[in-house]
Amino acid sequence: MEPENTCRAGLPSAIRRRAARGLAGLAFAGLALAAAQPAAAQAYPDRPVRVVVPFAAGGATDIFARLIAERLTKATGQPFIVENKPGAGGNTGSDAVARSAPDGYTLVLGTVSSHAINPSLYAKPPYDVEKDFEPVAMVATIPNVLVVNPNNVKATTVADFIAEAKAAKRPLLMASSGSGSSIHLSGEVFKQATATNLEHVPYKGSGPAVIDLVGGQVDLMFDNLPSAIGQVKAGKLRAIAVTSAEPSPALPGVPTVAATVPGFEAVAWLALFAPAGTPKAIVDKLNAEVRAAYDAPEVRRRYVESGAAMPQMTPEQLAAFVKAEGVKWAAAVKASGARVD
Repeated sequence: MEPENTCRAGLPSAIRRRAARGLAGLAFAGLALAAAQPAAAQAYPDRPVRVVVPFAAGGATDIFARLIAERLTKATGQPFIVENKPGAGGNTGSDAVARSAPDGYTLVLGTVSSHAINPSLYAKPPYDVEKDFEPVAMVATIPNVLVVNPNNVKATTVADFIAEAKAAKRPLLMASSGSGSSIHLSGEVFKQATATNLEHVPYKGSGPAVIDLVGGQVDLMFDNLPSAIGQVKAGKLRAIAVTSAEPSPALPGVPTVAATVPGFEAVAWLALFAPAGTPKAIVDKLNAEVRAAYDAPEVRRRYVESGAAMPQMTPEQLAAFVKAEGVKWAAAVKASGARVD
């Protein structure tokens, strides 16, 4: 004889009723969460947003961070505050954001260095790009440019530069924004391809590196075009060639490195990332606002003048792009022999 109040499946009916209520509660919570995300995005942001630049002030990352932050501030009515947090080739600032609350109020302007090169360059990277970040929006793609101090280096062409570097009694000093940056690896790949005698001098960002290059403490740099172009136009630095596949309209008459060294290409990029777990509705809203910023005539003008572009990508497209870049630059790191313990 079955016990009283027992269902045919063998469970007491009271337990079954409690289980049903629990499942209903879970379903309601799920629906409430799904409904809350668009509501949260509509209210976002309702306080200041911090945008971390993982490099020193003055470089291309800093320049574009401030440009986009200004537009986001105007579009949302809340301050987007840029904070420079340099160190470890972009790892320090990026890791700080990865550990922040996933609420959309702490972002990082990651780069090809911090989010594509460093995972292969560092023996123990402090974060996992795919697991610890939500890709938000592509901000800029920019070529690098081989620039020299005209008092230290006499060459005006790539061929002449190669000859001068090979004939020099000491290695030419090659500045970079940090070990493993695209600026550094552009130089290392060039050094290997041309068998030139270049000695790497890392800095904590393009800004201080360019200052020393102008001052003559170092001889050359494969700098991001936006951070070097002002000094080139002022005559304080000489542009030898750009690292993109095609010449840059921002520097008329300056050829590509590939015209002399076939196959050479190194293009940097900057993208906005949020901590993993940031609500998709907020990510999508930020993506739309960044893409809309490029439609502003003054912003587009600044991009054209600096030789940059903003490929239009959804967060999903950006995630696929970053993953492919990681594979590409891992091969470059391996070929260069660069390693940071």
